Amino acid sequence: MNADPRDTLARSPMTAQQVLVVAITVALNALDGFDVLSISFASPGIAAEWGIDRGALGIVLSMELVGMAVGSAVLGGVADRIGRRPAILGCLAVMATGMVMATTASGLAALSTWRIVTGLGIGGMLAAINAVSMEFSNTRRRHLSVSLMSIGYPLGAVFGGMVAARLLRGNDWRTIFYFGAGVTAFLIPVVFLFVPESVHWLVRKQPGNALARVNRALARIGYASVDRLPEISDEARNRSFTDIFAAQHVAGTIIVTAAYFLHITTFYFIVKWVPKIVVDLGFAASAAAGVLVWTNVGGAIGGAVLGLLTQKVGVKTLTVGVLLASTVAVTAFGRTPADLQRLSIICGVCGFCINAGIVGLYAIIAQVFPTHIRASGTGFTIGVGRGGSVFAPIIAGFLFVAGYSLPTVAFVLGLGSLLAGTVLMFLKLETDRPAVERPDARITATHIPATSHAR
Repeated sequence: MNADPRDTLARSPMTAQQVLVVAITVALNALDGFDVLSISFASPGIAAEWGIDRGALGIVLSMELVGMAVGSAVLGGVADRIGRRPAILGCLAVMATGMVMATTASGLAALSTWRIVTGLGIGGMLAAINAVSMEFSNTRRRHLSVSLMSIGYPLGAVFGGMVAARLLRGNDWRTIFYFGAGVTAFLIPVVFLFVPESVHWLVRKQPGNALARVNRALARIGYASVDRLPEISDEARNRSFTDIFAAQHVAGTIIVTAAYFLHITTFYFIVKWVPKIVVDLGFAASAAAGVLVWTNVGGAIGGAVLGLLTQKVGVKTLTVGVLLASTVAVTAFGRTPADLQRLSIICGVCGFCINAGIVGLYAIIAQVFPTHIRASGTGFTIGVGRGGSVFAPIIAGFLFVAGYSLPTVAFVLGLGSLLAGTVLMFLKLETDRPAVERPDARITATHIPATSHAR
């Protein structure tokens, strides 16, 4: 086989090994969902054991978000420099260490430190697996693969939450982190054995012994070897993460980062405030947890549905549509009467729309950045965007304290998705046809033409 292996992967049906790699990225992303919900389950036990108030506990709850933001922005570029596979393995080791060491903490400072460490690993890994899910897929299934990877978050939240609830029956809060560390450690040999280095990264970077490494990667995913690699200039091979701010990419970087930031404020308003709001409406904490589970169930379904629809409808069109629907759904949540069944249904709808928006944004982000800066660009976007996850609960809290009603607060926080959809409309795709109708698509932002694209 003498063709560019990237073209071969783009046009050939996906092999079972490629499908397995995508499935592993789903499991890796589920660690994020489990981690976010597990600390919520562990927090009552932590507060009771250490006798801390809600203010101090809130600091601990936000530490992993800080770590994830920094990890995405700073460590995301590592996958572009050293490769996807070693970056993922390193991040998993960091995460497992953070989770194990959290069980040894005897105070807020130590626990906060290890939560930041865990967040650093998750943030760096998220940037890498977004690139992996795209680069191991053919063009026809590319959006679907990224979408499936993205729904790992709500799946991890749902099933991880169920496991955490069972673990806490007769055990203390440390058991949750032991479980998380065990699952994370288990995935290290899984990645080592079944996830080869990205052919796209190897061809683009061409490190030492590149041809042999490409052929080993091709063999592991079921393809014939190649006799030679396409010529890549030294300048092209050595480009740095700063290219996300180069003239041909900066507009796209700004647009997708702003859209992600705005939408994530709406996302985390629902994730962080739903339990408290449901309890304030007069229901038990267990009932509130059930409503949150339905939110994540809706999120998993929404992500899967959007991924399937990308085979028929352009991803930008779909994403803008679900972002607008998110604003409507969150606004409706604020006006839902104190009826547990209705609250569960509307929160499921909110989860459906909001997570579908996240999935669509992930797919667009993976397209906007070419191979050499895909992980860096994804990491920067997620890292800066996660700032919205920090601001959302704070903004909602201040509005409630100021005396604003739930319908008003829900409407204001729901505007994040509306603004995200508006911003995203300025991202101009050369085509927004579904993936099955085009062998590949170049992307431009505003009036700036693209000079390179992901093959």
